Amino acid sequence: MTRDARYDVLFEPVTIGPKVAKNRFYQVPHCNGMGYRDVSAGAEMRRVKAEGGWGVVCTEQIEVHPTSDITPYVELRLWHDDDIPALARIADKIHEGGALAGAELAHNGANSPNLYSRMPPIGPAHMPVITFTPEQQQARRAGKKDIADLRRWHRDAAIRAKRAGYDIVYVYAAHGLGFIHYFLSREYNDRNDEYGGSLENRCRILREVLEDTKDAVGADCAIACRVSMDELRGKAGFEREEMEEIISLVAEIPDLWDVTISGWHNDSRTSRFAEEGHEEPYIANVKKLTTKPVVGVGRYTSPDRMVSLVQKGVLDFIGAARPSIADPFLPKKIEEGRLEDIRECIGCNICVSGDITSSPIKCTQNPAMGEEWRRGWHPERHRAAGSDKSVLVVGAGPAGLEATQTLGKRGYSVILAEAGTELGGRVVRESKLPGLSAWIRVRDWREQQIRQMTNVEIYFDSALDADSILEFGFPRVAFATGSRWRDDGVGRGSRAPMEVTDGGRVVGVEALLRGELPSRDEVKSVVVWDSDHYYMGGVLAELLAEAGFSVTYVTSETSASVWMRNTLEHAFVQASLLNKGVEIRAGLSLVSLAGGAVKFACVYTGREHVLEADALVPVTMRLPEDAVYRALLERRGEWADKGVEDVVVIGDAFAPGTIAHAVHAGRLYGEDMDAAPLSEGELPFRMERAALTSA
Repeated sequence: MTRDARYDVLFEPVTIGPKVAKNRFYQVPHCNGMGYRDVSAGAEMRRVKAEGGWGVVCTEQIEVHPTSDITPYVELRLWHDDDIPALARIADKIHEGGALAGAELAHNGANSPNLYSRMPPIGPAHMPVITFTPEQQQARRAGKKDIADLRRWHRDAAIRAKRAGYDIVYVYAAHGLGFIHYFLSREYNDRNDEYGGSLENRCRILREVLEDTKDAVGADCAIACRVSMDELRGKAGFEREEMEEIISLVAEIPDLWDVTISGWHNDSRTSRFAEEGHEEPYIANVKKLTTKPVVGVGRYTSPDRMVSLVQKGVLDFIGAARPSIADPFLPKKIEEGRLEDIRECIGCNICVSGDITSSPIKCTQNPAMGEEWRRGWHPERHRAAGSDKSVLVVGAGPAGLEATQTLGKRGYSVILAEAGTELGGRVVRESKLPGLSAWIRVRDWREQQIRQMTNVEIYFDSALDADSILEFGFPRVAFATGSRWRDDGVGRGSRAPMEVTDGGRVVGVEALLRGELPSRDEVKSVVVWDSDHYYMGGVLAELLAEAGFSVTYVTSETSASVWMRNTLEHAFVQASLLNKGVEIRAGLSLVSLAGGAVKFACVYTGREHVLEADALVPVTMRLPEDAVYRALLERRGEWADKGVEDVVVIGDAFAPGTIAHAVHAGRLYGEDMDAAPLSEGELPFRMERAALTSA
């Protein structure tokens, strides 16, 4: 297949200073939770993206000095010449894949708590450290020597990046996360010297660092400048018009402008709270301000939308972080005319949670993300089957679908048995909840892949029991039968079922997921009790509020859906619930349900609180649906006679978790089929270990 001529513009080369990108696909800098700790894993992840056709592949932010230490988050570092080999490995891998390599240098300024280096943070003024936790080390006001030092540190890091082989070197002034951003800001910069006051003065440090970087490496490397066009806080923060004026002051110094909005939670909004291309109104005028190429993002997955952005003169490069994670081969699939094979990002931000939790990046759509070096997985290629033994996969949820398509691509003969009448399992039900419609892409992509395979058969209305499975005699059987939500209150903080008396009414999560809302004639008010702390409690509260119920959301935590801080959605969840009339009550644990009242206890004092409500929705935990699996285990003695060799349980049926966990479990099962067993003490994946220096 060949690409549609409509998309030719996306494959035009673009000049960036002394470098030329082969096309308009640009993987903008993005964090990944691996950084300096897992360099080889990060390098291979970037190489695969370059292999997938991206013209430019960038690193995450790279700390230029110990005063820019953002521990506990694990990013890259160029503090010293000794850091060059690690950065060179990443650049070499990107080049191996055929892309230009970009290094995002950053001094994080007042965003740096410096918990590792224990050096006082630096900002334009005396100010609290601005990070994800209320750190108690304040940033000190930078003096003239500090500013001179910072310029020197950044220049030194730029030279190191050049020595490491990078084609593009960044000056980072975006997302409310860096030294330069705070100097640009009216809010944080209260100086009355040449670095404060007027816009030209506040812009001075940006100009100087750009000129320093250009002077140091500009003959050999392109210089990129990353800024945020709006903080979406009105006059309290940057607004588009002000940032456009700042760009105008230095428009021709860098070789490329990388434009975003701020902060990171706005720039990387999930599909629940923003549509594809939501940043376009803020970046639409930048190309009018400069002759240099412009890159911007918007979770773009549609090639038609990409072409439109170029033709309208909005962007020269289609920037992507999350779409490049969900499908590293997105450019090649457009180039080869395989649009139906694009694995579209669902905008869930599970990828972001890796950085926030300092753990290797993961992706709901692409289970190979973060596993390219660790396990040797590839998003598009699979090992050939190790035998001709057939496999029965029971259950067509995310784990079952991923296992089936992985095994099918390896060449195994697979039967996929689904008890219901459609594929997708929990994904189908959850994608019907408020804001989660994009999540159906998890099902749609896998179904499309499976239906192309002649070695895979799908059977619906196939609720199998132990007798029937033994009768079929498949050598390998995998149960991917999912899980079910408990409705007895057992979960975090309560290991005993709640007391229900006097006709207290419980509305289970499973009923709501089936679309079975309580009758408005019988139920007017509902309490949603959330001890799960991810999205389910919040979206069910929204569902009920939109249906006209009076809803109170109660949690034992300090606010709603606290785990969603890891996906940058926490503030949006609070606002959405409140705007829909949901009352939020925090710091309470569930005690009992009696008639029209739900009793809670304060988690700090034990003081009881009674909320009147006609029904309670407990969102607590799930139990595996593994009864048939356990029944088969009890009949292990019959397996050999029936030709059954191996029976396993995967995904939520084994240990309930996120959809990303279930998809990963499906890939793991498919990959490990017929693999040699691990030897005693062998780890299931590779790790990079630090070598000891001499004492």
